[in-house]
Amino acid sequence: MFKNMIVYRIAPQWQVELTQVEEALAKAPFMECGATQEKSLGWVPPRGDQHGPLAESVGGQWILRFMVESKVLPGSVLARRVKEKAERIEKETGRKPGKKESKELKDEAKLDLLPMAFTKQGSMWVWIDTASRLLVLDTSSQGRADEVVTLLVEALPGLSVSLLNTQTSPQAAMAHWLKEQEPPVGFTVDRECELKSANEEKAVVRYARHPLDIEEVQAHIDAGKLPTKLALTWDDRVSFMLTEGLQIKKVSFLDTVFEGTKADDGGFDTDVAIATGELVKLIPDLIEALGGEAESGVASAAAAVALEGGSTPAPSVASRAATTSAPARKSGAGGVVTGPAQVPVDTDPDSAPF
Repeated sequence: MFKNMIVYRIAPQWQVELTQVEEALAKAPFMECGATQEKSLGWVPPRGDQHGPLAESVGGQWILRFMVESKVLPGSVLARRVKEKAERIEKETGRKPGKKESKELKDEAKLDLLPMAFTKQGSMWVWIDTASRLLVLDTSSQGRADEVVTLLVEALPGLSVSLLNTQTSPQAAMAHWLKEQEPPVGFTVDRECELKSANEEKAVVRYARHPLDIEEVQAHIDAGKLPTKLALTWDDRVSFMLTEGLQIKKVSFLDTVFEGTKADDGGFDTDVAIATGELVKLIPDLIEALGGEAESGVASAAAAVALEGGSTPAPSVASRAATTSAPARKSGAGGVVTGPAQVPVDTDPDSAPF
């Protein structure tokens, strides 16, 4: 659970009950692909129970699970079927299909083959920490994260989120830690990293299972190569890979985390309690190591809401931080994602956007 993480900040004005989340997700449950359907997605019970709730709470942490199923249709198989159809037309009419007709033949061939295609499924854990206002997605793909976040804000009225952003960019911080051999308090640098040149050559140097406190690494940084990935361990409890985009990959809980637990203590509740219990402490420490949190779009929106209500907003994290602000990271979702004010009208499954 939570091997990779993309973290969003939830705007403080969003206040809902777990039952409201359950009702919203129930409008978009996962259903397997139909005979001629290429892709299907929706929500499934996190515990794996066939008719269980779609939103679970363990120790106050909300857990959801998103499922995607797609048909596997090799391009070579599709091309062969299109060629067969085109040759049949040429034989019967004495002419070759034009560009528009070829496209129609491809669509026809796809419909012919989809009922026979194999399917593959993938799922994503979604964690909502209402106390810390965090939305965490178990994925390393920003595109997939954007897809799920978009569906969430469409389903949950008033939800507004923004990618977590820090005063110091992860790349600048990682370069400093490696060059000065000074990891942040509570963290240690492990034996894996990737350095990439910013010039046209885009030269890449990778270290794996190799000490990084060497002059060679410092020389690469002096030559203009900047870290894009760096392996770290937090508090001797959680190891992970930090990326230049503030993604947390290859999350691994160390043996110290499981001290005091029994071999048969496994199960959904235990897994969730252990994972969220550690990560809810790691994330703030990582933010602090990166100079504190920069004011995001949701923070600005919250301030605007507070001013409209006649109250004075609390000082932002950005105003309390002392480090220089770094350029904001790019997001495929375009920064802040805001949900509708009202629950969207339920759609017929055949006309649903997914």
